[in-house]
Amino acid sequence: MDILRFATAGSVDDGKSTLIGRLLFDSKAIFEDQLEAVERTSRDRGTEYTDLSLLTDGLRAEREQGITIDVAYRYFATPKRKFIIADTPGHIQYTRNMVTGASTADLAIVLIDARKGVLEQSRRHAFLTTLLRVPHLVLAVNKMDLVDYSQERFEEIREEFTSFAAKLNAPDLTFIPISALHGDNVVSRSESMPWYNGSSLLHHLEHVHIASDRNLVDVRFPVQYVIRPQRATDPALHDYRGYAGQVAGGVLKPGDEVMHLPSGLVTRIASIDTFDGPVEEAFAPMSVTLRLEDDIDISRGDMICRPNNQPHVAQELEAMICWMSDVTKLGPRTKLTIKHTTRTARALVRDLHYRLDVNTLHRDESAQSLGLNEIGRVSLRITQPLFVDDYARNRLTGGFILVDESTSNTVGAGMIVEAK
Repeated sequence: MDILRFATAGSVDDGKSTLIGRLLFDSKAIFEDQLEAVERTSRDRGTEYTDLSLLTDGLRAEREQGITIDVAYRYFATPKRKFIIADTPGHIQYTRNMVTGASTADLAIVLIDARKGVLEQSRRHAFLTTLLRVPHLVLAVNKMDLVDYSQERFEEIREEFTSFAAKLNAPDLTFIPISALHGDNVVSRSESMPWYNGSSLLHHLEHVHIASDRNLVDVRFPVQYVIRPQRATDPALHDYRGYAGQVAGGVLKPGDEVMHLPSGLVTRIASIDTFDGPVEEAFAPMSVTLRLEDDIDISRGDMICRPNNQPHVAQELEAMICWMSDVTKLGPRTKLTIKHTTRTARALVRDLHYRLDVNTLHRDESAQSLGLNEIGRVSLRITQPLFVDDYARNRLTGGFILVDESTSNTVGAGMIVEAK
């Protein structure tokens, strides 16, 4: 059974947490005591209905203000698929949290209040999901019960958003009219909207095709750890040397010819081991241990790939950065630590080309720095070569984080646009 990771986004009070609560409730994915706690809290707060948003808004400040601040992760499953949900905040000051939640998502649900239509925040989140290359985008027009389930209103919003999405790189866009509060078109089709011929939200989530979203062409295996049993009681394990890591792209099989970077030496895969035993093939995002036919000096941060299909080996990068620090700003000459796959190096910001206004998509080329939650394009100089791909080609080998050297805090997330 495969896993679909999806993130919810949208403006404040559009009903993201309520939608997730409804999904969990209607798919029987919550326990009785959880439901009783939510019902009790709802009564204490004086609401006339069971506030399902309390299932995901776990912070006290979130419950008091009725907003989402942190990224809340929830897990549930149906007979067809497992799901990991990232409930991301809607406020502009929590853009970094939204970027974190959407960075690993296969699909994003952008909620829109049917009464308010496409807001600035809706556009911002749609843009961020396409910047992060989330392959599938669902526009859920919520609170349809408050506009009398009007088909005309739904079509207006669809038309407005479609014209905006033409500026974005949104390969798969789906529109679904819903009412999270009453459960219309969330888990099952709604009788209140007979004019809607599409599937319910859960049906779409269960059947959206994600297998082809992974890069199965470019073999990329960043080495995370070298396994050498020191006290092996089994004589067969005395000479065991395995390279553990997560497959970041392509398909690996025993007997395949592979190349080690940075040495450039070529060998073949002897076997692929997992916790459950040997396997005949490995692909993203499986975590495996490779055994090679030849002894090569390989350590953490190295890369295994195909001889005729190698990543860029680069020390100069052009990247889009989302700045996440409220203490410091990012500008030319800033020195940071860069973490890319399993490799860590030092980086210097050589130039800030522009700051991007995520509301208008305008490029401010006069910007001197990036502040909290701002996004811009920069040039980086790295102290040692990184094995990278463009983010558009591979999100795992095309993404990185930036760390403050003095505090060890993560201060930025980057997407590689070009490697030099």
